[in-house]
Amino acid sequence: MLSVAPLHTGFILEQTQLAFITESELYSTHVYGRRERESRKTTSTDNILRDLSEIKPGDPVVHEQHGIGRYLGLVSMDVGEGEPGELSEFLSLEYDGGDKLYVPVSQLYLIGRYSGAAPESAPLHKLGSGQWDKAKRKAMQQVRDTAAELLNLYAQRAAREGHAFTLRQHDYDAFAEGFGFEETADQAAAIKAVIEDLTSGKPMDRLICGDVGFGKTEVALRAAFVAVADGKQVAVLVPTTLLAEQHFQNFSDRFSLIADQWPVKIAELSRFRSAKEQIQAPAGLDKGEIDIIIGTHKLLQKDVIFKNLGLVIIDEEHRFGVRQKEELNQLRAEVDVLTLTATPIPRTLAMSLEGLRDFSIIATAPQRRLAIRTFVSSFSMGIIREACLRELKRGGQIYFLHNEVSTIQLMYEKLSGLLPEARINIAHGQMRERDLEHVMRDFYQQRFNILLCTTIIETGIDIPSANTIIINNAHKFGLAQLHQLRGRVGRSHHQAYAYLLTPDEEALGSQARKRLEAIQAMEELGSGFYLAMHDLEIRGAGAVLSESQSGEMQEIGFSLYSSMLDTAIQSLKQGKEPDMQHPLGVATEINLHVPTLLPEDYCHDIHERLVLYKRMANCSDDEQLDDMQRELVDRFGLLPNPTRALLDCHRLRITAKPLGITRIDASSESIQIQFVPNPPINPTEIIKLIQSSREYSLSGPDRLKIQVQVTDVNKRVMRIKDLIQKLSTNK
Repeated sequence: MLSVAPLHTGFILEQTQLAFITESELYSTHVYGRRERESRKTTSTDNILRDLSEIKPGDPVVHEQHGIGRYLGLVSMDVGEGEPGELSEFLSLEYDGGDKLYVPVSQLYLIGRYSGAAPESAPLHKLGSGQWDKAKRKAMQQVRDTAAELLNLYAQRAAREGHAFTLRQHDYDAFAEGFGFEETADQAAAIKAVIEDLTSGKPMDRLICGDVGFGKTEVALRAAFVAVADGKQVAVLVPTTLLAEQHFQNFSDRFSLIADQWPVKIAELSRFRSAKEQIQAPAGLDKGEIDIIIGTHKLLQKDVIFKNLGLVIIDEEHRFGVRQKEELNQLRAEVDVLTLTATPIPRTLAMSLEGLRDFSIIATAPQRRLAIRTFVSSFSMGIIREACLRELKRGGQIYFLHNEVSTIQLMYEKLSGLLPEARINIAHGQMRERDLEHVMRDFYQQRFNILLCTTIIETGIDIPSANTIIINNAHKFGLAQLHQLRGRVGRSHHQAYAYLLTPDEEALGSQARKRLEAIQAMEELGSGFYLAMHDLEIRGAGAVLSESQSGEMQEIGFSLYSSMLDTAIQSLKQGKEPDMQHPLGVATEINLHVPTLLPEDYCHDIHERLVLYKRMANCSDDEQLDDMQRELVDRFGLLPNPTRALLDCHRLRITAKPLGITRIDASSESIQIQFVPNPPINPTEIIKLIQSSREYSLSGPDRLKIQVQVTDVNKRVMRIKDLIQKLSTNK
């Protein structure tokens, strides 16, 4: 007998000198049959936003002190520091008028991507003109008002009493076992955050941003179970009847596994249901007989009354209209709300990034999932035939999207003549409910292999055997819509293909061309969040709390605006007015007079170096820098001196910032420390320091100088750390 089974312990074959090591030996802890890795990293929202990994020469970037310029690339120069001939690495930025600025890689924390307008129309600043300071001041005034409004909303939310759901761990674990896959790190973090929200006693308003097919539905299922197990009703609101049908099947299948312990009654309210069922469902909700209702906007009708509603799950919120969103916002005041989306619209994204709504990202792809190969091409019958035959030969199915009902029959005749070997059927929203349901069920059961359809398939259709999609007139769709449509394929371990067909290139507008370029460039798994950021750049963010567009946000870039808003909120929370002079807090410049970089012979790839520089600059404590150091040693080997000095610069920056230190200049002859006006340090203690030793002196109203001969850079760093420690204790 031959069998396939997991191996618990490994063994050694002496003759062939082979050692077999099993999972259970590599990963010591197991939780309910799934390995739990201590080192699993989740995706950081902040790092995704501030990451420079997608930046390319010519893109606009924002320097906190000098404004918006164009990134030209990384350059190496000998600036006379360290041994003769030793090079330092700089970011080269070009400003208005052709002026160049070279930013040391140790100061990358001052640089962020510019988003807020199209890259080619970014408002570049002139170095030394004062226009950047003026733009920052104007933005800071608006940020202060927005921060005050946000805090008022926070206070209203904090004052509201929500329902603290009780988590029955044993029953919850039994339900979680029904999930047939291993949770990804991001998915596990999102589930944990949602359950903490539900059990906290405060009304939940969480946005789960995860790419199509990355497991958002499982997060919703777990939340629904917690609510139902505590005796509350759950409403699942979806934009289309097809998605309602699919969620109904998914929820029914999962809850049927625990039906003997938890007999949960699930109903669907959409036009696929008969008139009798559409009357019975609201009546069952009113009496408390239905636990989970899944439906379209029909759920928002006045005759739908819940007996004990506890949780609302909204799938693809951006598909609902303004009036419907107002009704959803009224729901938010009373019940817990969980929103699922693949590509949040700019305003939703902005609200989430500014902390008005809680936010979780699922950016890790499921195992064995492949990125969808995306092609943009002019309309051609030859390409259509080749793409369809490739899929048919491997036994797969195809979506052909033609979004004009009036000419869909004509396209059907063209495809029938072009592909006589294929079985083709039509689906669109103007068909009778029963006919549409019948077509979709037949496609799911593989009774035909090409579905000629409109955007009715946009959300939620999950057919693993369909792995090619051809989108006709792709230039007419928005970025989020293209991403959603492309996500209908590639939901198994087979390679999937998306063909975006357009008229001749001359007929395309500039925005359409940009959208198609963005969707083609972003074919990696988990790119929905990045696409939302591109949408933010192409369309602009708008104001967070009103319908008006925000000129200040466009003037300084969304990333910097968000950082300023966050700093202003923290100040107001502590009862202080935001610092209009330093809207982002103090930026500390460190100069150790030695090269600080990742040498080219240590890390060869210039793009990888840029990413690592930015990740170091984003570290906010010593623990994160220690993690970075371990990663560098693990990937590239022992640290060379310039890299050790770079990490020391970042460690000094983190400890010096709270003391109001703007600059540390440490040469082999002396150490100079410059403070902001009125730093948070007791001035009498500095006087005592100067009186205690002739080494210390003031070289200006805000500068402390230490006259000391230290040629060894490590001893220099230790001396600065000791001084910062003394100043910290005397704050």
